[in-house]
Amino acid sequence: MSAIQPHHRTSLALGWEAAKANLAPALLIQALMLALLVGYYLNPAIARWLEVFAIFKAQHGFTFVVIAVVLAGSVIPEIFLIIFFQRGRPTRRNLRNLCFTIPIWAIDGSLVDLLYRTEAAWFGNVVALPVVAAKICVDQFGYNPFFAAPFGVLTYEWKNTGFTLESLGRAFTWNHYRDKVVPTLLATWAVWIPLMAMIYSVPLSLQFPLFSLALVFWVLLLTYMTNSFAARHVRSSDRPPALVSAMAGTSSS
Repeated sequence: MSAIQPHHRTSLALGWEAAKANLAPALLIQALMLALLVGYYLNPAIARWLEVFAIFKAQHGFTFVVIAVVLAGSVIPEIFLIIFFQRGRPTRRNLRNLCFTIPIWAIDGSLVDLLYRTEAAWFGNVVALPVVAAKICVDQFGYNPFFAAPFGVLTYEWKNTGFTLESLGRAFTWNHYRDKVVPTLLATWAVWIPLMAMIYSVPLSLQFPLFSLALVFWVLLLTYMTNSFAARHVRSSDRPPALVSAMAGTSSS
């Protein structure tokens, strides 16, 4: 990685660097999700397996949403971190991480599920090119830049600066949005626009379960990548910004 500090580079350059750094795991996750999507429509066994998740979500609703996203974004990555980077020895830091990430992911998952249900009400619960395209536009160019990315950057930066009021005030400025949120958005779009095309290509009942599976794969890969960098004494300021979805599994570790 380049040793040039982020403030010496433009937001576009940072975003492009992050997208390139995440390219290999992104393609892997996209390939896995594409295989699941194709299997859902062509393989009855895979379709039945995925329908189990859909039925479970229909039966348990909000409880399923919270449990699935907390496991995917918080608990499983922390266990992964303990096993592979802490030699199986948990510390108080892991508990502190969970106390922070669990409520953050519970909020995030609830809002994502609400977004999917709202889009189904607006555009219809059908798989058609205009409907899928409309949902992607609302998701990635509405919800993401106006809430999801700023919320993710703000919460983890706030934690990593010791929950200071100064960091909160700085976060609500255009310079902060340009320097921190825009690069994150560019990296996020490179990964998640193809993934959202796949997720919106299944019925509503399967969209959140499929999102949860993608999130598990992605956060585990990003956890491995960023902690491998840290083990080689690469400073966090020298790395491209992580995706908002991966920050929960890596930034606090």
